[in-house]
Amino acid sequence: MSVRPYRDIYRRKSRQIMVGNVPVGGDAPITVQTMTNTLTSDAQATIRQIKAVEEAGADIVRVSCPDVESTAALKTIIDNVSIPVVADIHFHYKRGIEAALAGAACLRINPGNIGSAEKVREVVKAAKDNGCSMRIGVNAGSLEKHLLEKYGEPCPEAMVESGLEHARILEDNDFFDFKISVKASDVFLAAAAYHGLAEACDYPLHLGITEAGGIRTGTIKSAMGIGSLLWAGIGDTIRVSLSADPVEEVKVGFDILKTLGLRHRGVNVISCPSCARQQFNVIKTVEVLEERLAHITTPMSVSVIGCVVNGPGEARETDIGFTGGGKGTHQVYVSGLPDHRLKDDNIVDHLVGLVEKKAAEIQAEIDAEKAKPNAADAAE
Repeated sequence: MSVRPYRDIYRRKSRQIMVGNVPVGGDAPITVQTMTNTLTSDAQATIRQIKAVEEAGADIVRVSCPDVESTAALKTIIDNVSIPVVADIHFHYKRGIEAALAGAACLRINPGNIGSAEKVREVVKAAKDNGCSMRIGVNAGSLEKHLLEKYGEPCPEAMVESGLEHARILEDNDFFDFKISVKASDVFLAAAAYHGLAEACDYPLHLGITEAGGIRTGTIKSAMGIGSLLWAGIGDTIRVSLSADPVEEVKVGFDILKTLGLRHRGVNVISCPSCARQQFNVIKTVEVLEERLAHITTPMSVSVIGCVVNGPGEARETDIGFTGGGKGTHQVYVSGLPDHRLKDDNIVDHLVGLVEKKAAEIQAEIDAEKAKPNAADAAE
């Protein structure tokens, strides 16, 4: 395959922290997060939701801990899920200590908002003693009063200053295992703040467009904001904020990473919008196909094109290709090459079978490559 430098993304160099057993920053893969919307005090409901986002591929999950009932349920939740749990403790320092003791992998906390220096020291000690990292979370809608008075309104400079002020508090307590976010619902404001923060520090950055909206509008806002930052090399972990099921947040997050070639999970379906040239019902075929292929986690690509104008060209670049042909007979491609022809009957069933077979082959190759000893191992 030819070299395509226009696709290169050069990630900002950041230090690396651990969120449980998941590395964030440095050269680690960009992680996808979400947040539960169940009552954390209802441990079983929260566990069910976390297992659902685990299945969707989430690397990290955040739960809200506004009260003692929530932190009391935290250990049960953590003991019954596989991915690291971040405790969002709001403003109460005792919730942070309780969450750290319960096994939270990370605390979402703004140290300047929890009271005295002594309270900050107690939370930091609990985090250190229990291997717990932190996230400083700046939000344009809740900037500190002195910054609003200084700048007159939420602006990138105020958000960056807020993040750095909180960071200094942790640094003064000899704590450096944290990441920072500077979120806003305004895409331009958020992007400018992240660019400013990326230049001002080397801490890993958690990206998000907060309160982005429902599935359609929220996905578009998040793709524009998060996507533009990732394209610029900024960002180490992402959360898509949607007024929707958290599983949808995870799916959109992976789609953003997949589109930029930063991380691949599951089947990337390339399909045409359909037109009068289509030789089969493209829209319905793709709708059903995406649903039927949702269980595949192996990274691969499938093209579904309604006619021969663009079909063969797209098929050359995908693992499985399907192009509409005349008289109800269509062309199937495997690994970019014409393989066989197919009648209208059972298009979806046939393609699902082909994709599952190809996915198994690709996964076997991936597993075999992983099993090879690296140079360091071989030297030993």
